[in-house]
Amino acid sequence: MDAIFNVLKPPQMTSHDVIGFLRRVLNTKKIGHGGTLDPDAAGVLPVFAGSATRLLEFAVEGRKEYIAEFTLGAQTVTGDDSGEVVKTMPVPAFSKQELEAVLAQFTGKQMQLPPMYSAIKINGKKLYQLARQGVEVERTARPIEVYKLELLHYTATSFTVRVACSKGTYIRVLGEDLATALGTCGTMSFLLRTQVGVYTIDKACTLQEIAENPEACAAEPLTAVAELPKLKVNARQAARITNGVRTTVAQTADGRYVLLGPGDEFLGIVRCEQERLQAEKILEHYPMPEE
Repeated sequence: MDAIFNVLKPPQMTSHDVIGFLRRVLNTKKIGHGGTLDPDAAGVLPVFAGSATRLLEFAVEGRKEYIAEFTLGAQTVTGDDSGEVVKTMPVPAFSKQELEAVLAQFTGKQMQLPPMYSAIKINGKKLYQLARQGVEVERTARPIEVYKLELLHYTATSFTVRVACSKGTYIRVLGEDLATALGTCGTMSFLLRTQVGVYTIDKACTLQEIAENPEACAAEPLTAVAELPKLKVNARQAARITNGVRTTVAQTADGRYVLLGPGDEFLGIVRCEQERLQAEKILEHYPMPEE
């Protein structure tokens, strides 16, 4: 199937496990997910199958939203409550206003240091593989953006927030930084991803639902790039562009487009410069019409 599945990943299952399960269900080798979700976390995990895998980068680029709980007073090696406690501190008293003021400090563009327990690769090895061997390597802080950090609930030793953020944001690290700003330490005790790009949790399917009826859970590949403008071309232009030939389409503004064939077929993604179209991602090669 050339489709996208908005999977409701259960906790205690890795993103790789989800791919393995769906590879068997869909009987395909061409499959991938749009952004790793921690094993203990649950929520939205977009899975791309068949030719839709060529659009994976667009899912990774999308806005992400989470509901996260952080427990104060202890910090673990993994940043969540599955890891060994490596640090404890008393938790000072704080008011709702003080907590919201700290949240405001971490809203907007900022730099964040990726954790050792992450899927980032350095010299061909994933950081979490090195971390399990007791090896710590130097990492470089990366730019992220937190669009929204909304307080949902709090107690004397914990708080729950809704986070909207850019790609590459580690919620575990954000929680540790928030705890530090409150004058203590902390760890993530719950994480639910509620949105990745256009894929939201209210429309997600469980693995069982997908196994029972894949067609009912499948979304069109076009949904991954729904925010891009569409450009419809004729048959000859479609054939040329999808076969790698730069093609002039008059009065087309510079930018990236969803390429549609004469029958509204979704053919791929193209970029236009000075009215000349160049293929970026092709999902279907259109046949050259007969003279």
